[in-house]
Amino acid sequence: MSCCAPGADINAASGAPSANELLQAARSLGDGAAQVELSVPAIHCGACIQKLEQALSRLDGVVSARVNLSTRRISVRFRQSAPPPIVETLTGLGYPPHLFDEAEGKDRTLTELLRSVAVSGFASGNIMLLSVSVWSGADGATRDLFHWISALIAFPTLLYAGRTFYRSAWQALRAGRMNMDVPIVIGVTLAYAMSIYDTLHHGQHAYFDAGVTLLFFLLIGRTFDHLMRDRARSAVLGLARLAPRGAVVIAPDGNRDYRPVNEIETGDRLLIAAGERIPVDARVVGGASDLDCSLVNGESRPQSVGPDSMVRAGTLNLTGPLTLEATARAGDSFLAEMVRMMEAAEGGRTRYRRIADRVSAFYAPVVHLTALIAFIVWLVMGGDWHQALTIAIAVLIITCPCALGLAVPIVQVVAARRLFERGVMVRDGSAMERLTEIDTVVFDKTGTLTMGQPRLVNAQEIAPDLLAIAAALGGQSRHPLSQAIARRAVASEAGDDAPAIAFDAVKEVPGFGIEGWREGSLWRLGRPGWAAGGDTGQDQDGDAAGAGRPSAWSGAMLARDGRACARFAFEDTLRPDAAQAIHALQQAGKSVEILSGDTEGACRDIAGRLGVRQYAANLLPAEKVARITDLTQAGRKVLMVGDGLNDAPALSAAHVSMAPATAADVGRNIADLVFLRDSLEAAPFVIEVSEQAGTLIRQNIALALVYNIIAVPIAFLGLVTPLIAAVAMSGSSILVIANALRLLRAREEAPAAKPAGEPAVGHYPGHYPEGGAA
Repeated sequence: MSCCAPGADINAASGAPSANELLQAARSLGDGAAQVELSVPAIHCGACIQKLEQALSRLDGVVSARVNLSTRRISVRFRQSAPPPIVETLTGLGYPPHLFDEAEGKDRTLTELLRSVAVSGFASGNIMLLSVSVWSGADGATRDLFHWISALIAFPTLLYAGRTFYRSAWQALRAGRMNMDVPIVIGVTLAYAMSIYDTLHHGQHAYFDAGVTLLFFLLIGRTFDHLMRDRARSAVLGLARLAPRGAVVIAPDGNRDYRPVNEIETGDRLLIAAGERIPVDARVVGGASDLDCSLVNGESRPQSVGPDSMVRAGTLNLTGPLTLEATARAGDSFLAEMVRMMEAAEGGRTRYRRIADRVSAFYAPVVHLTALIAFIVWLVMGGDWHQALTIAIAVLIITCPCALGLAVPIVQVVAARRLFERGVMVRDGSAMERLTEIDTVVFDKTGTLTMGQPRLVNAQEIAPDLLAIAAALGGQSRHPLSQAIARRAVASEAGDDAPAIAFDAVKEVPGFGIEGWREGSLWRLGRPGWAAGGDTGQDQDGDAAGAGRPSAWSGAMLARDGRACARFAFEDTLRPDAAQAIHALQQAGKSVEILSGDTEGACRDIAGRLGVRQYAANLLPAEKVARITDLTQAGRKVLMVGDGLNDAPALSAAHVSMAPATAADVGRNIADLVFLRDSLEAAPFVIEVSEQAGTLIRQNIALALVYNIIAVPIAFLGLVTPLIAAVAMSGSSILVIANALRLLRAREEAPAAKPAGEPAVGHYPGHYPEGGAA
């Protein structure tokens, strides 16, 4: 039978995409053509390629079909007006296709832990019911029956729910070291083995309940810990997904072909429509548009580009189609460089060792040694190996690190709840430990210290009818300044009272503005030079409306038939409570700095208004990372607060990172903490709560150690059974939890309300203003 014979089970096509899903996944190539990429896992050899390409090429509407054997993908170009039955044809041939699924996988570890908690909880409850019957007086055959039923319940529970600990202990022993899971495994296993022995010999007591209950409590702590520790690679993956899967490439003969981004070579000509992201670093060879370059400089103000302008991968094309010439491959692009920076920075942060990890380094050996000494002493003194082993098991169980395992994660969970009540989400529990160490806070400017949105500031100077006309034009554009005018007009009383403005025709001129015909007049809203009748868009007075406002956005003009009617000035407003937050941090002894990709004047203005003495302007992402690295090498612990895509590598490089909910997806994913409200007082608040949490964590560890100091001698003297040891261990866990809950009752002190008010007087080396000095 040929390797290319149709698959035996054509019903596998049940997972194939529908015709509508196929059309939605297809990329438009222009001229009525589209291209779709499909995964066909059943492709095996060269004969498959010929068979599929011939079958698809015969379909009406298919322009071409190309199969890639190495990736088992098929690329089909077809006419959008007559979509052919591609899926049905491939399925009928025995090669069911699938759309690519780039969704992140599920957290298998968390799923395993939750199932283990459920199984151990169910088992411990049932075994405890049987134990109560024994304690109530069941004897003889009835007692033995209950013990055997308990053994049958406990055995699969230990295998399934305990596999997390068994796996960890085995890996540690294979590496020739000890960890906290080794005494857990030894204690649980010995307790079960001793219980089986006692059941076989009709013993009065068995301790199946002790082992299973112990697992239940330990798994609760392990699950809490995993929830707070887990930081999926969503940030790097999210950043990588900012690059499109591919782009439309214009061949030398004029034909258009959609290619995956990894197949785009230097010199290829690309067609990028409005609303698409640029896949590789490139040079504009045709067209004009506005780009959202926040990935590069963190600023949400669009950048106008035209022929010979250089553009970078990941930037968003806003207003008009562009023809580009690739200047770098995908692996050498700016976006790829950012991914590499983030991966390197994340690798550095993962080396941080937590308090519980440091304690466990000496905890396990001490526990083993104590249990071994108890066994030897009692064996020598009494000569009864059964009694000696029972006491050794009790020592292992009573010293089991359940309370120590809960000490850190339970405080982090309670602290996370308190922070959430104030609008802060914790993505990484270790951040609260790291926050107690910081001495420097670094802020991005736009979108972090400010709101990152233009606000019209001279609406009162503009006639209501002109404001309404500008709003009518601006509402039909995606440009941030146009949208700001539209929002301000709607919010004003004049905007509410004015009649609806209608234009006969509206046209957006990429890079310049928007124009419309009304009552025989041409109205233009956009760059002043262009609005006043110019064709090049070169503005000598583009910032006149913003004169005197160092933090102002570039102005816009409304003109009628080339005559200026109104000028609009914009500025970026400070985030609520920014000054109070900065002052509170400075009062707490933290050094505060601003790192921004914005201009020198805008940074100087914001720094002066907030009383921040140190700032740096015009920084690229790598320069922000370099500054944080310099601080780190100088022994400083940095909290980075940023929102832009360009801040992602710096957020990764910092000791702790924080981002607003309005941040780009990548910024939110990489940050340890995300604050949901506009107020910047979240920054000093998280430090305050983290310090309180740090105190409780140290108290919990102290409680766990004091508990062991008291409990171990009692168990060593043979005064407790393994069951009582398990109950005592559970009591220590409850004590630790109760102590953690004190964080919810902690009194919240209001931060200082007065800003420092000191002027900005300095820069970092290499970023002084012209003519300035350090």
